[in-house]
Amino acid sequence: MSSSPSRLKIASAFAAIYIIWGSTYLGIRFAVETIPPFLMAGGRFLVSGVLLYAWVQSRTPARPTLNQWKSAAIVGGLLLLGGNGVVAWAEQWVPSGITALIIASSPIFFVLIDALQRKTSPTMDVVSGLVFGTVGIFLLIDPTRLIAGDEIYIPGAIAILLADVAWAYGSLYSRKADLPSNPLLATAMEMLAGGVLLTLTGLLLGETGRLDISAISAQSLFAVLYLIVFGSLIAFTSYVWLLRVASPAMVSTYAYVNPVIAVLLGWLIGNEAMNNRIVVAAMIIVGAVVIITTFNARRTARSLKNLKVETASQEK
Repeated sequence: MSSSPSRLKIASAFAAIYIIWGSTYLGIRFAVETIPPFLMAGGRFLVSGVLLYAWVQSRTPARPTLNQWKSAAIVGGLLLLGGNGVVAWAEQWVPSGITALIIASSPIFFVLIDALQRKTSPTMDVVSGLVFGTVGIFLLIDPTRLIAGDEIYIPGAIAILLADVAWAYGSLYSRKADLPSNPLLATAMEMLAGGVLLTLTGLLLGETGRLDISAISAQSLFAVLYLIVFGSLIAFTSYVWLLRVASPAMVSTYAYVNPVIAVLLGWLIGNEAMNNRIVVAAMIIVGAVVIITTFNARRTARSLKNLKVETASQEK
């Protein structure tokens, strides 16, 4: 919450998005086994949003402006409806580990969208990373082959890639959006707005007709509870806060760790496939992300250094 957060706070926030988010992919898969995806995600974020909003208001009462609610709705729509909701829908068919590996390409979209917004040409590191990432994703979801006897559901894989784009754009948009200075209040507003949008989407898609309360398993209920407490209140809050205190390149490094944890948990707990092809694809995708974010971070550091030098010269 402070203007200069401690290293411990930053490290704790990174640990949350590194480790907890890696486990939420399996949690989503378990949740959508007996609960329609958009209604599940909508309920998850509505509950999280109400709890967080009430807690923030009890400590530091604030009245967000109409424009701030509008910004929260845009961010919540992109991150939670376009990002999380679409992923939940896709995980009805795509294994959680494979989902995490596809989402590992999100830093590529971070850099590409940022370059388009700045109207700058992609550098060689971005191009090489994009090529490697594309090869890895194609190897992972190639419709002409099988993974451990299970064909990857192509529409689901494409939907996850689109969710990647929405997540990256929403994350970059949130850095400049008119939102409350209190990051927890902003997060609560985004959860509430996103939860409403997710629920409305579920209603429009007729998910109420598929919702059978008596058929909801204990495993799905526990998964939703885990997603509310750990995935939303802890990890998502940490992510939004980090977007304000760290660079996009640093924050996007969660994509290095998440797929590893997701694949291992999917294999150990969810009985999902683990073979050489998945391992090779994972290495290629993560390698592409490392190439892009590493060079992008160095380029940002050089730009900041040059800016400081120019500013110092002007002051003299």
